[in-house]
Amino acid sequence: MFFYNKVAPELPNEEKFGLTSQIKRASVSITANIAEGYGRFHFQEGIQFYRISRGSLYELKDHLISCYDLKFINESFYQEGMEIIEESKRLINGFINYQLNQKNKK
Repeated sequence: MFFYNKVAPELPNEEKFGLTSQIKRASVSITANIAEGYGRFHFQEGIQFYRISRGSLYELKDHLISCYDLKFINESFYQEGMEIIEESKRLINGFINYQLNQKNKK
């Protein structure tokens, strides 16, 4: 919850229902879609939810870029956030590829 706990408090009050809310929703959506996909017990359905999760991750990345461009966060927070996003992207892509391989074995 780096983004909600560290980035969101740095945003101005007028962004409380703007970027702050969008950051929270995108962050929660990433893990919620992974959980929902896992609960489907069907490879193709699960993979679709993992792809939606990856889309939410890219949405979060866009919010981080906007926060930095608007000078709401400093470069240190920006870099730390980008590292978390890139690692998360790598993990989600790896999980999608694993699921695709498992599906193709059946």
